[in-house]
Amino acid sequence: MTSSLIGLSLVRRHCIALGLLAGLAGFLPAEAAQPPARTPATILVVGDSLSAEYGLKRGTGWVALMEQRLVQEKIAATVINASISGDTTSGGRSRLPALLAKHKPTVVIIELGGNDALRGLPLTMTQDNLQAMTQAAQATKAKVLLLGMQMPPNYGQDYADRFAALFATVAKTHKTGLVPFLLKDVADGPDALRLFQNDRIHPTEAAHPTILNNVWPAVKKQLS
Repeated sequence: MTSSLIGLSLVRRHCIALGLLAGLAGFLPAEAAQPPARTPATILVVGDSLSAEYGLKRGTGWVALMEQRLVQEKIAATVINASISGDTTSGGRSRLPALLAKHKPTVVIIELGGNDALRGLPLTMTQDNLQAMTQAAQATKAKVLLLGMQMPPNYGQDYADRFAALFATVAKTHKTGLVPFLLKDVADGPDALRLFQNDRIHPTEAAHPTILNNVWPAVKKQLS
């Protein structure tokens, strides 16, 4: 056999081998392919002073701690903290459309209502505002997490009960995530006085890891 014929034979064998490999590739299981990269989530927090680090050193509030926890657990997410001290549900409702349009969040965390109660605003108005915010966020395909609040007994037991219940009502009606009481183990714990600033309204820096622990399981569920 001449060298040219030998070379032609080797080329044919090489082509056949490549063809077999290409054919086999079609039978490889889908798991062998690299999964598409997951788009990082955007978490929008719309809250009041409890989320805006009132009286705290920057970076020590529960929202900042949540950002750190996301990094620690290697969860790709951007956090937008749009909280304003003193804000009410009416203020949040008016601000939310622009925030949704600008940030296009994956998850919206609503931490509002406490200032409504402190000002004695009608509970029906608070509930209506929370519902409107929830519906606006869900209309953009964002998931919603409501952070509930409770009032101290001196506001009257009936009022306190109805206020606490409205968060659960909105969450159940619109199928949102819910943290029943943001300040659990802070306001109702044995060290309550130590965990609040002198105004006895705003938690100290030492309380915010506990606040994050109250919120974190619900946040992870919304991101799953």
